[in-house]
Amino acid sequence: MLPKQRWQIAPASPEAAHRLAEQFRITPLLAQVMLNRGLTSQEAAAHFLAPETWMLPDPIDAFPDLAKALDRLATAIENGVQIAICGDYDCDGMTSTALLLRAIRSMGGKIDYAIPSRMHEGYGINRRIVEEFHDQGIGLILTVDNGISAYEPIARAVALGMRVIITDHHDLPEKLPPADAILNPKLIALESPYRSLAGVGVAYVLANALAQHFGRTADLADSLLELYTLGTIADLAPLVGVNRVWVTQGLACLPKSQNPGIRALIQSSGQGDRADLKPEAIGFGLGPRINAIGRIADPQIVIELLTTDDDAVAAERAAQCEQYNVERQELCRTIEEEAVHLVEAWIASGDLDLLEERVLLVGKQDWHHGVIGIVASRLKERYGAPVFIYAVEAGKARGSARGIPEFHIYEALHHCGSLFLGFGGHPMAGGFSMDAENLPALRLGLREFARTHLSAEQIAPLIEIDAYATFAELDLKMLREMDRLQPCGLGNGEPVFWTANVRVVNQKAMGKTGTHLNLNLDDGTANRRGVAWRVAEWMPLPEYIDVAYTLKANTWKGRISAELEVVGIRPASPALLEIPMPRPWENSATWHDCQSDDALATLKNLVSTTEGSTLLYGYNPPSGLPVHYDRPQVQTVYTHLMLWTLPPSPLHLQWLLSVVQPRHIYLIGQLAPEMHPWTLRDHLRAIYAPTEPIPVLLLCQQQWISPRALLDGLQDLGYIPHWPSLVKEGVQPLLGFPLLGLPDWYSSHSRDLQRFWG
Repeated sequence: MLPKQRWQIAPASPEAAHRLAEQFRITPLLAQVMLNRGLTSQEAAAHFLAPETWMLPDPIDAFPDLAKALDRLATAIENGVQIAICGDYDCDGMTSTALLLRAIRSMGGKIDYAIPSRMHEGYGINRRIVEEFHDQGIGLILTVDNGISAYEPIARAVALGMRVIITDHHDLPEKLPPADAILNPKLIALESPYRSLAGVGVAYVLANALAQHFGRTADLADSLLELYTLGTIADLAPLVGVNRVWVTQGLACLPKSQNPGIRALIQSSGQGDRADLKPEAIGFGLGPRINAIGRIADPQIVIELLTTDDDAVAAERAAQCEQYNVERQELCRTIEEEAVHLVEAWIASGDLDLLEERVLLVGKQDWHHGVIGIVASRLKERYGAPVFIYAVEAGKARGSARGIPEFHIYEALHHCGSLFLGFGGHPMAGGFSMDAENLPALRLGLREFARTHLSAEQIAPLIEIDAYATFAELDLKMLREMDRLQPCGLGNGEPVFWTANVRVVNQKAMGKTGTHLNLNLDDGTANRRGVAWRVAEWMPLPEYIDVAYTLKANTWKGRISAELEVVGIRPASPALLEIPMPRPWENSATWHDCQSDDALATLKNLVSTTEGSTLLYGYNPPSGLPVHYDRPQVQTVYTHLMLWTLPPSPLHLQWLLSVVQPRHIYLIGQLAPEMHPWTLRDHLRAIYAPTEPIPVLLLCQQQWISPRALLDGLQDLGYIPHWPSLVKEGVQPLLGFPLLGLPDWYSSHSRDLQRFWG
């Protein structure tokens, strides 16, 4: 059974897309995607398509404290001052730590690092780390991806006589810590291209400035850029602004990296034979292996992996990342299954109505809190509601939250702030800790907040779609053109297209656990393979569906093909059929059967001997006669209607008679040519526009076929479902005959025509 989904389809701008397509020699489909990204001016579009041409402002001018931070750090290196980094246990924090370790060590700096325990201390620098640094003789503390909210620990470090440089990207607190220098993109202008930097991006800015100061830019450039790129993509930083420029450059460096750890990580993730890497290869391949360490193991493994120059050490640490990633996957699978079982049981028993609650709070004793954030994301995708998930241990609950666009996670946590021992976050994600006894009160508080800020209609998975496409458009050429959007990620997502009334030719489960869907889909213009992850439980799919998807390259036995990665499915809505009925007409005409062996002579004789205006109608009638052809002229009263051939159907005949209202009708009785069903299919593929109502009578007039034949053809191609269910019962007899029955219709006599008029 298909779940309810919210499809948010970007409004089409065909004229603007056409102009943009002409300016940059791209397809209108790609141009529409760029318009959806806000690239409405020629200058913005040009920068987007060629990020290497951007002239970036000097970071020294963008970051108010960069010059001060550079001076403090360079002086410490030159004077042999002991430096220590306090990092974080996620991918952003670990790559930031590795990046600055490599940079400062290469310049002769005396440097060490510490990362707080995820299991026992939580995020960010704390008093214990500060005092241990002091005991070790550290003179300068450098925070990466944390520190902006750590007022008390930073104040303690300053009181102990240590210098502190904060590099962070998180939201600013009401009161900034008393550090010597603070580098945070939230402190710079909103329009700055540096606003999108993650923690590793801020570390990269500082490391680059340091390399320039010591004249080491040339030999450090690639190694720093690679670590920046790895951390930026894995942390899901927006790939806009300076990130688009630098990540583009970094992706080109990664496949030929000289960093043994990065090479080992690429190899262990199965990407070793790729000449190029896209963000998805890092996001789904390299990033999870690094993040797995931060979630369930010792971050030192990743730091050693990314800072070692020994191939053997790198291979060993990469193998550990692989091992812990497998363990992390199993933990996530187990917890997700248990969470879904709990939620479905609550729904079945009536204890949970998500449309009433509008938020999901779920947890259990001894779940591993290092991975529950991943499970929260999956539950959000499944149920389309904000998710707060927790693990209980020793009477305490530690949790993670994931939001939907209309629901602000941090504000929701703040609304329930009195219940927590600690909390933090941003609009789409957050974390909290609390006494487990307060969980019932948390459910009530979150429910109150959710019902104030969300409607029941918003509780459904959201599918954001760029444009309509037919399968025939989505070939390898289009796939290559879509690569011009890369690098894709947050802020510049991969384009999502949709196609209506797609026929499901074949469907089957795939994967080790049978949780994915392998689909064969046909929209009438082409046949495409589709893959839908983690939704095999939706089988069996209806025969006709609307499908939303991204376009991917599939390589199999050396052959590359375009396939669909399905992100949304909904039952197909029947295409609108325009079958207007004629106005009533009192049949007072006289019918004349004028069929003869010499049709042309008969017609000429009729035209020359009858008086009054004449309309000649039919398929390919003789030209050059003193008559009006096919379409009646405005304000003309016709005495005679001469039918060279019959119309395509009885309904067309009714329309013709009601509009012309002749006094005399003459049937010449020539036969219109038959159309082969294959020819009809080719014609329909060329003219069908599924996003618009189908003008049945007009199409039949153009192709000279009956409406029944047209609808049969559309149904055979999969454009529409079983058409008789879309047409009023009384109209069906007027729609004519299948293609093979048309000769009988065209050889009908005048008495049969009168019967059709009824």
